[in-house]
Amino acid sequence: MDDCILKRFNRVNIIFLQLTGFHVQQNLTNHTAFIKQTAAALGFHFCGIAKAKRLDDDARRLETWLSKGMQGSMQYMENHFDLRVDPTKLVPGAKSVITLMLNYYPSTKQKKDAAKISKYAYGRDYHEVIREKLNALIHSIKENIGDINGRGFVDSAPVLERAWATKSGLGWIGKNGNLISKQNGSFFFIATLICDLDLDYDAPFAKDYCGSCTRCIDECPTDAILPGKVIDGSKCISYFTIELKDALIDEGMKDKFDNWMFGCDTCQDVCPWNRFSKPTTETAFTPIPEILNLSTKEWNEMSEELFKTVFKHSPLKRTKFSGIKRNIKFILEP
Repeated sequence: MDDCILKRFNRVNIIFLQLTGFHVQQNLTNHTAFIKQTAAALGFHFCGIAKAKRLDDDARRLETWLSKGMQGSMQYMENHFDLRVDPTKLVPGAKSVITLMLNYYPSTKQKKDAAKISKYAYGRDYHEVIREKLNALIHSIKENIGDINGRGFVDSAPVLERAWATKSGLGWIGKNGNLISKQNGSFFFIATLICDLDLDYDAPFAKDYCGSCTRCIDECPTDAILPGKVIDGSKCISYFTIELKDALIDEGMKDKFDNWMFGCDTCQDVCPWNRFSKPTTETAFTPIPEILNLSTKEWNEMSEELFKTVFKHSPLKRTKFSGIKRNIKFILEP
């Protein structure tokens, strides 16, 4: 091949590669835009995307946390360690981790004499609500982009949601262990979609805006929040009132529950960034009237039949009627 033909061939090859690269990038951009627009249309308030890879730093932190027994009796936290820290093992061929956030902050509060319930449990079970939205998103992606391999997760699988939310540029992890958005606070559910689709990736959230504030640490009723963004799960009120399956609660926690019956929002309620929280527009999270209005005494007198009827689609069913009665007894008895 003479020099002229070779040069012409190389020029054509370069142009072809440039056009191919442009076409690939255009696809990435279009696919990314489609996913974010569809997520917003489904009601998700934020969507960020990160490259799927092993979370080495988080793996070390999780290993240390587990070695100190801070998971309490939550033995499931010890399972599937490799899957938790590596999305490519959870979804073979994974290339992208899509993080979605859904606001649950209520517009109304409980009565002052009510047994306290964490705000995330005011309405319909978020697992059901978000699962429907995730399934719709996956269906739409397959219908409009192609037959991808992807799985959606709503805190029911070994996924480090908050780490991925940070890597997707959606906020930073506060001293209370919650993901915090500078514009909207921390009252958000986090869902994750891991898929084998190449996409444009968002820049990680690099700054920590907690500064020198220690209000969540100072106000935690059971001293479960430790320096260094470490949460001793075995001391958290949410652990005792939801995760703990024992018939009795440790007497050493007596008079520390501040009337919390299911979960605890203290560290979020005192966080200055939550002054920017806005009421959710998701109708499924409209508070169940009984949650807002029942007094602690009325909860104590509730029948199991009524509980199962009223809270059939509520997160409260997770701890079951026996767990609710145990919690009420614990906060009522002197």
